[in-house]
Amino acid sequence: MPLPDLLERLLTTPGPSGQEGAVAAVWREAAAPVGEVSSDVLGSSWVRVPGTAGGPSLAVVGHIDEIGAVVTHLGDDGIAAVRPVGGFNPAVMVGQRVDVLTRNGPLPGVVVARVQKRRRGRGEERKAIEYEDLFLDVGAKDGDELKKLVRPGDATLWHGAPVALAGNRVASRAFDNRIGCYVGLEAARRLAERGGAPGDFIAVAAVQEEVGDFAGSRTTAYATEPQVAIAVDVTHANDVRGGEPEDEGKVVLGGGPTLSRGPSIHPAVFELLYETAEAEKIPFVVEVSRGTTSTDADAVYLSRRGIATGLVSVPLRYMHSPVETVDLEDIERAVQLIVAFALRLDSGLDLAG
Repeated sequence: MPLPDLLERLLTTPGPSGQEGAVAAVWREAAAPVGEVSSDVLGSSWVRVPGTAGGPSLAVVGHIDEIGAVVTHLGDDGIAAVRPVGGFNPAVMVGQRVDVLTRNGPLPGVVVARVQKRRRGRGEERKAIEYEDLFLDVGAKDGDELKKLVRPGDATLWHGAPVALAGNRVASRAFDNRIGCYVGLEAARRLAERGGAPGDFIAVAAVQEEVGDFAGSRTTAYATEPQVAIAVDVTHANDVRGGEPEDEGKVVLGGGPTLSRGPSIHPAVFELLYETAEAEKIPFVVEVSRGTTSTDADAVYLSRRGIATGLVSVPLRYMHSPVETVDLEDIERAVQLIVAFALRLDSGLDLAG
């Protein structure tokens, strides 16, 4: 199964939190033939496919920002300090090639760690890398040259194209959450080709999820006023060494999308997703949350007077790293599930609390 062209373009276009403009433009260009495209002052985008039978309107929300690092200080020695935008293990950043998003275009650089000067004693463990140990080297010979190349606030992203692994598996940066944006838009495209769903279908590419306040999903949910919403994100595949399936359920790469069930998930939306997956013979896993979900669903379900919200996630290994790994079949199954759900969503669904 090849990597879909649109998803590849989304993965290879930069878009860290707060600087999503380039990748949002790619998404809107792809959305233009599908329906009416809109955007807001924050940079979120959405496309609406009109409904055909007066059914509930449905928004499918993915976030288009990705994690990265940002330049915080320009040293006199030509080395810049960086700090995270979104969370990642700082050790993962050490030795990585990066692209610095400057006003003159991408600038190559490398991220290194502060040298540990003190000699370790026999049997003494190496000190863990912290965020404050990370530095960016773009090759500047001194601070004056560095200031001509980089400004504080310039973002850095891992460098490299997606890598095809065995079978249907691919490793790349930014699967979190270009997957959600792709799934929503591809579902919208397939529904538009069929003439639409019973109600309006709104695919959303929201900004600023990774920095923790769900700003883009919060404002787009308010602006679009859907009656039902599904956040589409990624979730930790715990079929790896050290995985803990007893916490939230067994999530397997290649095992199909997960359906979240918990206090912030509307029971009727969950049940219809569950019934749809069973009827369509789409493999899936129930993932249990015990409070909020740490996804855009947390903002959407509280918008205005409340929105009946579900959460569909695609299993992902090595989250928040340059080698996030997915099974492309899981992505395709998520698209199929969203399309089938939208076609089943009619005015007969009881959304009362």
